[in-house]
Amino acid sequence: MAETQTPISREIVDGIIARLGIQDFAKATIREVKQVAATAEEQSGVEFIKMEMGIPGLPAAAVGVEAQIQSLKDGIAHSYPDIQGYPELKRQASRFVKAFIDVDVAAECCVPVCGSMQGTFASFLTCSQADPSKNTVLFIDPGFPVQKMQLQVMGVNYETFDVYDYRGERLGPKIESYLSKGNICAIVYSNPNNPSWVCLTEDELQQIGRLATQYGCIVMEDLAYFAMDFRTDLGVPFEPPYQPTVARYTDNYMLLISGSKAFSYAGERIGVVCISDALFHRHYPALAERYEGLPFGLVFSTRMLYALSSGTSHSAQYAMAAMMRAACDGTYRFRDEVRVYGERARRLKEIFQRHGFHIVYDHDGDQPVADGFYFTIGRRGMTSGQLARELMYYGVSAICLVTTGSHQEGLRVCTSFIEDHQYDELDRRMAIFDHNNTQTQ
Repeated sequence: MAETQTPISREIVDGIIARLGIQDFAKATIREVKQVAATAEEQSGVEFIKMEMGIPGLPAAAVGVEAQIQSLKDGIAHSYPDIQGYPELKRQASRFVKAFIDVDVAAECCVPVCGSMQGTFASFLTCSQADPSKNTVLFIDPGFPVQKMQLQVMGVNYETFDVYDYRGERLGPKIESYLSKGNICAIVYSNPNNPSWVCLTEDELQQIGRLATQYGCIVMEDLAYFAMDFRTDLGVPFEPPYQPTVARYTDNYMLLISGSKAFSYAGERIGVVCISDALFHRHYPALAERYEGLPFGLVFSTRMLYALSSGTSHSAQYAMAAMMRAACDGTYRFRDEVRVYGERARRLKEIFQRHGFHIVYDHDGDQPVADGFYFTIGRRGMTSGQLARELMYYGVSAICLVTTGSHQEGLRVCTSFIEDHQYDELDRRMAIFDHNNTQTQ
C-alpha cells in the first residue's frame, strides 16, 4: 500500500524539532509541543488542530467580569486585600461547597488564592512542614506536571504511582503501601483527572479518606474541573447528585476550587482553598514552634500566602464571589456553559476510534470514562513519542502521557480549542494517517 502524502512535510517538522534541540519527543513539554506546532503551521501554511494546551476556550463568565469591573470603578484597586480574603467571597465559597458538594466548611476556612497553582504551592509548604517525620508527597498519577516542579523548587520529596492498574478495591492497598512507611504528609490527585479524565468513585474516595485518617496525612483534592463529569447533573445547587469528594470520609482535607475552567476565568488567577474546619484549627507542634503557635489554617494564610503574594487580587475576588453567589442562587448555570467540552470530546473520540485509535484510560469502574475537557488516545504498535511526532505530520498536536506521570503509551488530547470546522478536517487527516500507518498482511 503506497503512502499518501502527509498534510505537512516531514522535513518541516523534523527540522523544527532538531533546531529546538528536542532529543526525545515523548518528553517534550507542553510549551515545546506548542512551539513546534505554531512554527510548523507558519512554515507550511497548514492549519494545526491544536490539542496540547489545557487553556479554557470559552469566554469568561459575564457575571464575574461585570462584578470585577464594578469593583474597580468603585475604587477597590487602591486597597490591599485582607490576607484571609474578601469576606463576601469567603461566605460564598462556603455556600458553594455546601450547594455543590454537600459538605460544611466554615467561611473562615475558605481562603482565596492566586489560582489553584498558588494554592497547591502554599499547601505543599504547609503540609511538608507540619510533621518533621513526614517529608514526602504522594501523587495519584497521571497528574499536572507543574505540581511536581513546585516540589522540586521547594526541595520536597515525592512518590508517585499510575492509577491505571489500581482502580477499585486495588487502590486502597496500593496507597497503604506508601503510607505505611510513615513519611507521607499529603496525597494529591485531581478529580476529574487531568489528563485522563477518570473520575474516582465514591468507594475509591472512601478508601483514600479512611487511610488519610488512619495514617494522619492530608488529602489535597484538586477540583480544577469542578462538577465537569457530564454523565450526571451536578449543576443544581443544594440538590443531589453532588460533586464526589474525599471530604465525606476524612477531616484531613484541602479542597482546591479554581475559577479557571468551570468559570473560564483563568486570566485573573483566582481560586479558593477550602480547608476542613478540624484541619484549619489543628495545632501541629512543628508548625506551632516555627510560627508562633499558629494553627494549620493560619500558617497557610498568614505565613505561606502572605510570604508568596501578600494576598489575592482584590477585584478578582469580587468576580469569584459574584460567580459563586450566582451559581448558588441558580441564576448562573456554569455547567451549561462548559458542557460544550463534553460534546467536543464525544465527537473527537468517535473520529479517532474510527481510524484505529483507542482510548487509553477508558473506564471508571464499570462505566465508560466521561466526555470532558481531556481524554487519552493510543495507537497499537506505537510508543507515545512515535505517535505524538507522527501526528505532527498531519497537523495535530498533543502531549505524551509520560510527561504526566502515566506509565501508559498514549497522548493527552484537550478539547478546549477545537472549532466546528475542524471535525471534518480531522476526519480527513486521520483517514490518511490510518492509511499510512496500517500494515497490510
